[in-house]
Amino acid sequence: MHNPGNATPDRFPAQDRFADGAQYIAGRLTKGTSGRTHTVVDPATGEDVLSYELAGPDDVDAAVAAAREAFPGWAGATPGERSDALHRFAAVLADRAEDFARAESLQCGKPLKLTREFDVPGTVDNAAFFAGAARHLQGQSAGEYSGEHTSYVRREPIGVVGSIAPWNYPLQMAAWKILPAIAAGNTIVLKPAEITPLTSLMFAQAATEAGIPDGVINIVSGTGREAGEHLVAHPDVAMTSFTGSTAVGKRVAEVATATVKRLHLELGGKAPFLVFDDADLDAAVHGAVAGALINTGQDCTAATRAYVQRPLYEAFVEQTAALMDTVRVGDPFAPGTDLGPLVSHVQRDRVAAFVERARGYARVVCGGEAPQGDLKGGAYYRPTLVADAAQDSEVVQSEIFGPVLVVLPFDTDDEGIRLANDTPYGLAASAWSRDVYRANRATREIKAGCVWINDHIPIISEMPHGGYKASGYGKDMSAYSFEEYTQVKHVMFDNTAVAAKDWHRTVFGDR
Repeated sequence: MHNPGNATPDRFPAQDRFADGAQYIAGRLTKGTSGRTHTVVDPATGEDVLSYELAGPDDVDAAVAAAREAFPGWAGATPGERSDALHRFAAVLADRAEDFARAESLQCGKPLKLTREFDVPGTVDNAAFFAGAARHLQGQSAGEYSGEHTSYVRREPIGVVGSIAPWNYPLQMAAWKILPAIAAGNTIVLKPAEITPLTSLMFAQAATEAGIPDGVINIVSGTGREAGEHLVAHPDVAMTSFTGSTAVGKRVAEVATATVKRLHLELGGKAPFLVFDDADLDAAVHGAVAGALINTGQDCTAATRAYVQRPLYEAFVEQTAALMDTVRVGDPFAPGTDLGPLVSHVQRDRVAAFVERARGYARVVCGGEAPQGDLKGGAYYRPTLVADAAQDSEVVQSEIFGPVLVVLPFDTDDEGIRLANDTPYGLAASAWSRDVYRANRATREIKAGCVWINDHIPIISEMPHGGYKASGYGKDMSAYSFEEYTQVKHVMFDNTAVAAKDWHRTVFGDR
């Protein structure tokens, strides 16, 4: 079940890399000025990784000022120039892939094989995609829509973007926010989660190395209450992009309203995993385990609610529990580890509390505890399967954000789709069936921003990611996200040089 692995793996020397501070403003590392420090902790061992000075309002002001100063030059660059810079950026990221993989594993507890095969390659691919997209920001073709006037639509950058990223995918979330914003000609200030700032800082440093001008990308490492709220409220920030919980997203929207900012919100999820009775059971079981346990379940698109049509229900529960018990929990840097720790002991204890409360009204089939022995000091939790909970119970309705899958039966197709839609969230879902008509109905009727058929979790740079309902609005990745970071301007001019006089005569008569 668990894999202690190498007792002294080669980790990432964060203290050496960020001795000058954990704020990146106008192209250089600086120390925060809040007067308080924070310590990044390795969740696999509980050992300190990096102590740094947190950003305060003055640091946010400095970062916004740097972004504002850089905006005219960057916005005025040609699409080709921005594209060339982003191609160089993608190359630098690829060259630094191993460093990024180790830093991400260290601060998050992700297995190194996951960061090497998923997080870092996905980030490089995003950079390459937006390097190409930078040349394809299009308005609308010109046309004579009103008499002797020609109209056309311009897409223009918005200005300084203030973004707040979560701790579950620090590198990828930095990329998802920074890349479309700067490809469209904006400049940006990103606040990563204070517990996972390392790869966001490295991302900004790589951009500078690639020749992206100072001030285009700035990082402020601070708390949400102090640095984050000040960034959202800042009058010189034209747009806010936030990824995190729905509760905090509501607060971000409230603060942003005061300055009428554009908002992009990617919030919580509680993804249903709908298994019809004609599904390939073995494929569905493997998909459920992979979809539920990706990133130790700390993924807003993770499979969290499996609804299984009753003829397959007991077999699904039995086989899923058996497969979960083969998952190797261990040190993220050890070869063969499938599942690392949660991001912190606080998060591990929060997940454990959900499961303990569920014991009073549901069946914990496997897991439901922290491993002992060599892993006792880390924030580990065993893969957990909970069955027979009521639809309105906490474990079904609330976002747990850990390696916990809840399984419930359903009888009719109508009931399955109704249950799949029966939470406030709508970020992602999957449906499992050999019947094309059943599958197509699921894609139409499940209210979520992404619906997979006979799979769960894959994402690609060319296609959008974003939610319905309480999961927020706006899209990451793809050309749709590129357009999120632009504003539309209607341009109209008189072809005859007399239309204004004609309009005046129509309204005011001959004078």
